[in-house]
Amino acid sequence: MVLLTPTSISYTGTSATIGANGSVEFTACTSLSLNGAFSADYDNYVVVVKTTVTSRGWLNFKLRDGGVDSSTDYNYQRLSASATSVTAGRATSLTLGYLMVVDTDGSRNNGVVANFYGPYLNQPTAIRSITAGVDVGAEISDFAHTHGVSNEYDGLTLIPQNGTITGLVSVYGLVGS
Repeated sequence: MVLLTPTSISYTGTSATIGANGSVEFTACTSLSLNGAFSADYDNYVVVVKTTVTSRGWLNFKLRDGGVDSSTDYNYQRLSASATSVTAGRATSLTLGYLMVVDTDGSRNNGVVANFYGPYLNQPTAIRSITAGVDVGAEISDFAHTHGVSNEYDGLTLIPQNGTITGLVSVYGLVGS
């Protein structure tokens, strides 16, 4: 894995900066876009997000190309375990994808590792994300996504369902993939 640096970022909120190593640190954002994070250099990518939130909900994402978000044909299957219950869900034809479930307590971290398969290839993109959260002591969610639009996407936007997000996001290219 090679840590990559987005060519640019845009955000709505208090602040977001690209660090010296290429990771993006953000504070109190209602949206964060990474441009130029995906390229022809790699077929597959890993996106790692560590975040705290001001309001419980989903951390959503949209693939983007040339600074424009794609808002059609996101689909997912989900398995989640929290407290003593296990749930599942499915949704199709959404305007965005659900990357992770995030907890309300702004002092506790939530994390996700998401594999993006072929986002820069001119084909539908598959995504698998696994979330570790702190809801009710510990929570795990496993998402399988597809984005059915064939296009070469060079970035993504993170959008909390509610409130703001603060944290760090890193994009890695998978060598030999």
